[in-house]
Amino acid sequence: MFLEHFKITGLAMAQIFILGALGYVLVKKNILSHPGLDALSRLVIQIVFPALIFTQLLQNFSFSLFPNWWIFPLTSFLITTAGLTVGFCLLKLIKLKDNKLQFLSLVGFQNSGYLPLAMVAAIFSGQQMNNIFIYIFLFLLGFDLVAWSLGIYMLTFDQESRFKLGHIFSPPVIANLATLALIALGLNKFIPATIFKPIQMVGNCTLPLALIVVGGNVALVQLKNINYKAMSFFLLGKLIILPALGLWIVLKLGLPQLFGFLIVMQLAMPSATSLSVIIRRYNRQDALISQGVFFSHILGLVTIPLFLGLYLSLVVLK
Repeated sequence: MFLEHFKITGLAMAQIFILGALGYVLVKKNILSHPGLDALSRLVIQIVFPALIFTQLLQNFSFSLFPNWWIFPLTSFLITTAGLTVGFCLLKLIKLKDNKLQFLSLVGFQNSGYLPLAMVAAIFSGQQMNNIFIYIFLFLLGFDLVAWSLGIYMLTFDQESRFKLGHIFSPPVIANLATLALIALGLNKFIPATIFKPIQMVGNCTLPLALIVVGGNVALVQLKNINYKAMSFFLLGKLIILPALGLWIVLKLGLPQLFGFLIVMQLAMPSATSLSVIIRRYNRQDALISQGVFFSHILGLVTIPLFLGLYLSLVVLK
């Protein structure tokens, strides 16, 4: 049973890897320049991904179907807290003198949107896929609020100490809030197909474009002066301890199956590539971030199918 589910999740990761590898090669061969990658990244974040959120929520979400929708952003806060706590404990063990906040950021913030969406699309279909998509969007509502406020502060606190409201209200967050407001007010019923369908077509481009961006960002990593001790403990915490802890808690509490899958999947994800984007944008010294993003994505090719395959073999999804 485990080997069967490991194969399913492994093949899903292989599909993700192929698209990510395309972005990697495009950047390494300079077919896609650094400014071009930045422009593509902005397109995905500001237009394409919000379009996917908008159309998926309008089609598949209602407050009557998801009365406990608030649990998902709350779960994102708890998962981030768990990551930062594990990172803090590991710092105590390795006694890292410098770049402590970069280490904590790598453990605390995962690739919570693009990779989970691609993984779900490769494993599930039909209503199960639509439901987990909704889970992820609602999860991101909380995650983005923290990642683009606390995350930025942790990586740039000595240069960017002032709190900026604009960091929190990123385009995906705005798309989430605006769409939920439309549904709550019943205005979603008045959106004509001539407007909805083009937006849906744009949103359907999210996964391939996003994975190309992820691969392109990994290609920009500079693997120099690696702190092997810090990397080893980071990878242990991020890709082994956190998903193992999540798997134990989900099974112990007997959580609903798809909800449990979301939790284990989020905890198994590699570090957020947006951390590298923040470092580059604010001209911070990249001591650990890019290396951590690179190695966690590479090792995640094995650990993600391992933990998700283990979860699927222990829980029969209905």
